[in-house]
Amino acid sequence: MATETVLATAVSNGVGKACCKSGPGYATPLAAMSGPPEKLIYVTALYSGTGREQPDYLATVDVDPNSPTYSSVIHRLKMPYIGDELHHTGWNSCSSCHGDPSASRRYLVLPGLISGRIYAIDTMTDPKAPSLYKVVEPKEISEKTGLAFPHTSHCLASGDMLVSCLGDKEGNAKGNGFLLLDSDFNVKSRWDKPGHAPKFGYDFWYQPRFKTMISTSWGAPKAFSKGFNLQHVADGLYGSHLHIYKWPEGEMKQIIDLGNTGLLPLEIRFLHDPSKDTGYVGSALSSNMIRFFRNSDDTWSHEASVVVISVEPLKVENWILPEMPGLITDFLISLDDRFFYFVNWLHGDIRQYNIEDPKNPVLTGQIWVGGLLQKGSPVKAVREDGTTYQFDVPQIKGKSLRAGPQMIQLSLDGKRLYATNSLFSAWDRQFYPELMDKGSHIIQIDVDTEKGGLSINPDFFVDFGEEPDGPALAHEMRYPGGDCTSDIWI
Repeated sequence: MATETVLATAVSNGVGKACCKSGPGYATPLAAMSGPPEKLIYVTALYSGTGREQPDYLATVDVDPNSPTYSSVIHRLKMPYIGDELHHTGWNSCSSCHGDPSASRRYLVLPGLISGRIYAIDTMTDPKAPSLYKVVEPKEISEKTGLAFPHTSHCLASGDMLVSCLGDKEGNAKGNGFLLLDSDFNVKSRWDKPGHAPKFGYDFWYQPRFKTMISTSWGAPKAFSKGFNLQHVADGLYGSHLHIYKWPEGEMKQIIDLGNTGLLPLEIRFLHDPSKDTGYVGSALSSNMIRFFRNSDDTWSHEASVVVISVEPLKVENWILPEMPGLITDFLISLDDRFFYFVNWLHGDIRQYNIEDPKNPVLTGQIWVGGLLQKGSPVKAVREDGTTYQFDVPQIKGKSLRAGPQMIQLSLDGKRLYATNSLFSAWDRQFYPELMDKGSHIIQIDVDTEKGGLSINPDFFVDFGEEPDGPALAHEMRYPGGDCTSDIWI
């Protein structure tokens, strides 16, 4: 297939809801593991914050090893505006709607974190060449709900979509909350009840069998959008809380303060088995993986005295601080709830843990695929005796790996892990300025699901430094049929 670039223009749907014997996705997480192998990945790619006056776009990447265009971008859907900062994505419908034969996984929900727009992308008409269906404008969202800075989206069994919004249009955290869209992307209302807004917004996950939704905390948009300033943490512009909501009513019933062990809790995941009442949250700045769980009285707690995994900061030289945190910016759980994987964006490694005993994860794989401490970098780690060291990071197809691993996505069968390396343009520029000139990349890690272990696939490397309009930043990845970070089972 020839490489294509198209400019998105909104079109009418023109097709009614699909009818089939069952709805989208899979009946259970284990059933999803037997789904077909991925052949395409949709990736948010952006020029926002890079200095290039080009619109962000959705890249379609060929990940079928039997295809002649394997390991390349085969289509680019440009957004109609400049400056969106495309970030996270979700679906209009997923496995939570599997019991509804009228539902179909057709639209990718694509928020612009900085612009406040939300794009509805039609991936069903031509999965290799998605098209723009609709744009939800920030003015409408703000006027009807007071919300701005849309981030995470999840589909609901009702057919509606829920989107976390990180502040008001001025960038204040106090204006954050949750936006409810109907099945055709019309703004309905805020989901959180009046007076029940979280302290800060970011990610969320719901577990209907326990009538609970839990959301996490990044920070105030007016702070994080300018780059990271440690003083802003002390000033209270970043969060350390989990917000426990009554599901689906939108009433906050509890706030958990993670304290210094949980500074900047970003991604949150329950175990996929909907009968399980436990999960994990990744604290970015503290670099801890923290387990949360339900108590017998239906309140929720976290393991406060001993976190399940702590990534110790490294003593370093030639850096902005004397110690460098790992910065856990993303993690995910395999569909069988056997393993979780997380990244240390600054240190540069990806880790695999066996979590068959959720209280006691066991390290089973670790690989360095970038970071500030790779050989050749001016930054060095310092041992207790004063000697220094760096990590070996391999090349792929003759290309050096840039920045650190950031967003990850796992194949349904759990055997292939994909990683991008852009976090957020302002933070990329601050910590990895080379990305502005050289762009992002996607790599693929082969996973040993029997004994554990990670190894690089030497045949897969998608270089966003060679894009037609100049080097671009690649962030979140989605499969057309859903994945372990988009789908929730009820």
